[in-house]
This record gives sequence, structure tokens and C-alpha cells, in this order.
Amino acid sequence: MIQRVPHQQRAFAKTLRAGATDAERALWRLLRSRRLAHLKFRRQVPIGSWIVDFVCFEQRLIVEADGSQHADSERDQARDQDLMDRGFRILRFWNNDILARSQAVLESIWDAVPDPSPGCAPDGAHPPSPTRGEGKTTKSE
Repeated sequence: MIQRVPHQQRAFAKTLRAGATDAERALWRLLRSRRLAHLKFRRQVPIGSWIVDFVCFEQRLIVEADGSQHADSERDQARDQDLMDRGFRILRFWNNDILARSQAVLESIWDAVPDPSPGCAPDGAHPPSPTRGEGKTTKSE
């Protein structure tokens, strides 16, 4: 059953997207556009009464980028339990790990996916799109 997200919660999620931390922006660059195992991740998504940093609904996988305010947080434990009760798995990474060891973070996310698409290495990068005119072929006469 799809639940309608209250306007205030949608607006707050939009504010969080605009004010993302450096670590959230770095992780989003690696996850967006199906760059990891062709999985579709969304960012700052309301689920129940919570807003999660990143979610892949197909895999029921949530990825959180945590700063020091999350150390031993009882609120995070209650939040995680509620999200797990909804059928999600949660991976948490410290912001400094995302920034300093992004490859290891991607590999951890990759390892959490039960059946990743074949040929999708966890390097998180597709080749860049061709620039103007590049990649076009012309018929020679």
C-alpha cells in the first residue's frame, strides 16, 4: 500500500537534498544514475516518519551517511528498528570514510546486494557521455 507523504515532509526532504553534506554529495555522485550494479538509488527519501539518505527500493536497501552526531544515538537505533520492521536493510558509513575511502564504501554496498547485475563492477563509474560530436560516425563516400 502506497502512503501519501505529507507536504511538510516532502519539503523537508527537498531542503535536505539542497543542503547535502560533502559526504552525501560524494556518495550521491557514486550511486546516482544506476552507476552501482545498475541499481536505482534515490536520495533524501521519506519512508514512514523518517527521511533516509539513500534508498534502493528494488533491493530494500538504505544507505546512511553519518556524522559524529550519530555516535551511539538511541534515536538512530529506534529509527533503524522501524525501518527494518518495514523490510529494509540499513548500511551506515561515517562521513570521513565516505570521503577518504569511497572505494571501500562502494565495495561494502556492492557486497550487500544479493545478486548484482553481471558486468557491473563496484567502481561506481560509467564512462562519461560523449561530448558534442564525439562518437558520431559519418558515412564515407
